Amino acid sequence: MPSWIDGRPATELPLGDRGLAYGDGLFETIAVRRGRAVLLPRHLARLGEGARRLQLPLDLGSLEGELQAFCAELGEGVAKLIVTRGDGLRGYAPPESASPRRILLGGPAPAYPADNAEHGIRLFPCTTRLAEQPLLAGLKHLNRLEQVLARAEWRDSAFAEGLMLDVSGRVIEGVFSNLFLVKDGVLLTAELSRCGVAGVMRAQILELAVREGIALQVRDIAYDELLAADEVFLCNGLYGIWPVRQLQGRDWPAGALTRKLQALVRSLLDS
Repeated sequence: MPSWIDGRPATELPLGDRGLAYGDGLFETIAVRRGRAVLLPRHLARLGEGARRLQLPLDLGSLEGELQAFCAELGEGVAKLIVTRGDGLRGYAPPESASPRRILLGGPAPAYPADNAEHGIRLFPCTTRLAEQPLLAGLKHLNRLEQVLARAEWRDSAFAEGLMLDVSGRVIEGVFSNLFLVKDGVLLTAELSRCGVAGVMRAQILELAVREGIALQVRDIAYDELLAADEVFLCNGLYGIWPVRQLQGRDWPAGALTRKLQALVRSLLDS
């Protein structure tokens, strides 16, 4: 599988890179189909917002061309793009003149069981909580230790994903997915101004809901409200939509709205 650093094939990273030392950077995990990056405009938009907030001088135009060339070489699979602030001296203070480093790693598409999408998944209730940091909320930055700790909570393959709450007990997301629920025909997802990752598939589903005239709310969600939902599903840019069929003894069907959005997303990913 190919790996590039700053636009050229490479397999070694300088030890002084700030992404390694401080998690000073961003990343995107991008599905690649027939040599093309899926949902590329959404990935670039999130990356651009992250670069703005972290004050990384990133040339998105050049990066887009580099990413497209990498995906053409990969053909099929997953491209992981990592952008760091580049090299720096010891200490937290960022260099006055940063030169962001671009790392592209190619891999095979994950072999998720078809049953996850067809019949739904069991969701593990993680005890690890997401801290609140509005300056980083929504971004896919390199500091993912909360997710590492959460994913370490279960080894049972019967659970395909884990549910993450914030420190105040609000429902936020999965470990590597965004979460939606349906109640009385209204589609709901968590408001992400305090913590969480604003996923590209989440953004796509929000757009589809508006286009299809589906009643929609983006707001805080209590855990009891989740348990009282009519339908629950997870989403991300690699697998699309997985219905949630069970959480802590609560069972759900793969409901009509979940199936409708699942079909719309599948058509989008296959196009």
